[in-house]
Amino acid sequence: MKQTHYQTEIIVLRSEMCMVLGMDRLLSEKEERDTLTWIYKIPFSRPKKNISRDFSDGVMVAEIVEHYFPRIVDIHNYITSCNTQQKLNNWNLLNKKVFSKLDFYVSEDMVEKIVSSTPSVILPVLFFLKEKIENKLAQATRTQHYSRRQENLFSDVEIQQAEAGIMAQLAEMKITEPTQKPQQQMFFPEISRLTLRQVMLEKELLVQELQDNVKILQVKVSKLEELVQLKDKRIEHLTSLPEVYKTKLLLPG
Repeated sequence: MKQTHYQTEIIVLRSEMCMVLGMDRLLSEKEERDTLTWIYKIPFSRPKKNISRDFSDGVMVAEIVEHYFPRIVDIHNYITSCNTQQKLNNWNLLNKKVFSKLDFYVSEDMVEKIVSSTPSVILPVLFFLKEKIENKLAQATRTQHYSRRQENLFSDVEIQQAEAGIMAQLAEMKITEPTQKPQQQMFFPEISRLTLRQVMLEKELLVQELQDNVKILQVKVSKLEELVQLKDKRIEHLTSLPEVYKTKLLLPG
């Protein structure tokens, strides 16, 4: 199926979110402990020996998602391998077919480090994946009481109005460039407290701006996904109509 403009923009936004959040950051001791405990509860097809090597080919990552969402993972597509290219193929498939359904993305640079079994790289990725899976499970619990019949009550006009509303909201969302770029600071013994305080204040302001941008990006991803769902629903609605009504809806007034 040809990729739409909205789906392409979602992928770009996910990549930006990955860079802003810093998926390669060091985890706290509690985050590491919780992530490892979570991993050890999952039944894998092979024993766990070294976390950096075990997950380098992406197969065990696919098994994690399959454990919680078996319908979105075809585990036979992921081949256990020591070959770098096959490992990259597995991770590219995960990004394209699986992670996109979880609003999750691992950058190419990060994938290359994982494939190379670089120490301390895979655990933060698994930590963020854990969060996405838990959020998805919570969302499914909240919405499971809605029936498919209720979802199909939208008329074609209502769907178009909803689309227009989302587009208007997206137009108002703008990512602001940080007022200053991160710079390497050189500290000397004779630096004054006032200067040090000013430097720290600038850093705090920069962090706050980046956090605000992350929140905006998350909302934009959610709105774009909602827009894609509405368009899919409209296609389904039009497909179910008799041919004569399809012609009337598609022809300009």
